[in-house]
Amino acid sequence: MIVGTAGHIDHGKTTLVRALTGVDTDRLPEEKARGITIDLGFAYLPAGDGGTIGFVDVPGHERFVHNMLAGVGGIDYALLVVAADDGVMPQTREHLAILDLLGVSRGCAVITKADLVDSERLAAVDFDIQVLLEGTSLAGADVVPISAHSGLGIEDLKARLDLEAEATTPRASTGRFRLPVDRCFSLSGAGTVVTGTVIAGEAREGDQLVMLSSGAQARVRSLHAQNRAAPVGRAGDRCAINIAGPGIGRDTIHRGDWLVAPELRRPTDRIDARLRLLADEPRPLRAWTPVHLHLGAAHVMARIVPLDVDAIPPGGEGLVQIVLEAPIGALHGDRLVLRDQSARRTMAGGIVLDPWGPARYRRRPERLATLRAMDEADPAAALAALAAPPPGHVDLGLFAIARNLVPAVLEEAIAAAELQALPLPTGGAGPFAFAAERAAALGAAILAALTAHHAKNPNSAGLEPAKLRLALLERLQLQPFGALVGGLLAAKKIESDGPWLRLPGHSVRLSAMDERIWARIEPDLRAERFGPPRVRDFADAHDFPEAPVRDLLKRLSRMSVVWQVAQDHFFLREAVAEMATIVADLAATATDGRFKAAEFRDRIGGGRKVAIQILEFFDRAGLTKLANEVRTVDKVKLERFVNRVGTS
Repeated sequence: MIVGTAGHIDHGKTTLVRALTGVDTDRLPEEKARGITIDLGFAYLPAGDGGTIGFVDVPGHERFVHNMLAGVGGIDYALLVVAADDGVMPQTREHLAILDLLGVSRGCAVITKADLVDSERLAAVDFDIQVLLEGTSLAGADVVPISAHSGLGIEDLKARLDLEAEATTPRASTGRFRLPVDRCFSLSGAGTVVTGTVIAGEAREGDQLVMLSSGAQARVRSLHAQNRAAPVGRAGDRCAINIAGPGIGRDTIHRGDWLVAPELRRPTDRIDARLRLLADEPRPLRAWTPVHLHLGAAHVMARIVPLDVDAIPPGGEGLVQIVLEAPIGALHGDRLVLRDQSARRTMAGGIVLDPWGPARYRRRPERLATLRAMDEADPAAALAALAAPPPGHVDLGLFAIARNLVPAVLEEAIAAAELQALPLPTGGAGPFAFAAERAAALGAAILAALTAHHAKNPNSAGLEPAKLRLALLERLQLQPFGALVGGLLAAKKIESDGPWLRLPGHSVRLSAMDERIWARIEPDLRAERFGPPRVRDFADAHDFPEAPVRDLLKRLSRMSVVWQVAQDHFFLREAVAEMATIVADLAATATDGRFKAAEFRDRIGGGRKVAIQILEFFDRAGLTKLANEVRTVDKVKLERFVNRVGTS
């Protein structure tokens, strides 16, 4: 169990932790000299069940609330400390507001210096605290008087914490590893060490993690959990992790960074969230209000854009987009706190709904409906809600990252939501989930579009995916459309042939005259596959009129049998695929990924003019790109020439 202190300056938080653990958490020389806590302090207490209770001691001065916020994000239990002689003070209220905004619901209030006042004063402070707690996440919490000087109540408080530790449910560690870094330092003989409370997942010696801000690879050399050497650090543990790797060092890692599993490295500078403005705020929260954002251990300047209202009134809630001045790490469900522009007071708090909010169309009704669906805590309920309104699909890859779901948990949520998951045939984002009825309706629309095309163009081999998507009445996004096509291909409801999609059984038949012409010129195309004759040469060689030869070859190009590389210059499809493979090989074997036209000419033989025509054809198709007389290759476009489009 991780316990966090909270309360006004000089109310005895550090003295209380020392009385409980024997550890002075003020470690900085300035803290010793001034007698106040400036930065986070840490201490540990053996628990009765053999475990360890970790303490995060936070500063109480208003100037150091940003440090306080870096330490309380991962606590299980709060000790709200109030001095008997002072009573409730400004930072008591602000720290309680922060605990409330962060959703900390377990804790007690501790009246320190109880030996300095009489029973009447003690009762008055007790009453004030109970009134203060009303309406917060700690409402109804016990109030415990103690004296670190005389020992009054210390043992009772220890016993209470033991019971709370036993009752603490271990956090689920099924997600991937996340640790917000609140300290980074170097140890002689060990190297770089980062500390924080593990938010999710687990890490072991030898694991490969990454720093979220830089992407630097971080190998776990060793770790301590709850102040003890341990083989594994799990969600809920206070950990110190010794990491190593290129770019890893005390000077390159700062408070607010995250140590995460590689799959979760996705920084953001736009967060869509549900926000609550504190009731004692003097004015509504309006568009573009500058604020200090605190999330995890991070602290960054940001601006607020209300989405579902023009302004959020004091005590009100609303959907907002938070535009950050610098990227941070955030996932769905993370709690955040906002302070005013001058960092003098806490204003609001909320919960992350979409870690990667869009820059455009963020206030459209469809987008607001999506955010309200994202507000569902249960993954299955969220999936079902997201798949219901337009656009009617869910990017499962992005959904899993946003909620830190491992594949097994994601599959359970898909099944519980009764959705159909369709992968993209060529990889990339996704897969995408659709409600079964919607997937069936969209699939039927695709089949209807192909049926109509075949009826209108019987000599066409089919439609390319881009043209088929545009033929639909409903304009689908490119990747969800690709997933639907992939599902239809897998179910053998459509077929692919080169770049064309068609209905099964559809074929283009040649006339008797076309068959005679093709029987004569096909051997010539195969014999000279990289430099076949032109249309007029075929006509002259075989004594056919030029017009029907040209018409046949153009029809065959629509059927994906040949490619028209240049005016009156047609190549067999397999020859074009072979030449595409050659240019890809030239680029792959070049040290800089670039090749010259002469190198391609040497590989295929023949003259420079034909080689240039072929390369210009590849340029137009996007396979190659010419710059300064050398070419590079787009590997994605290679698939159009060498693979059957849409197959996996």
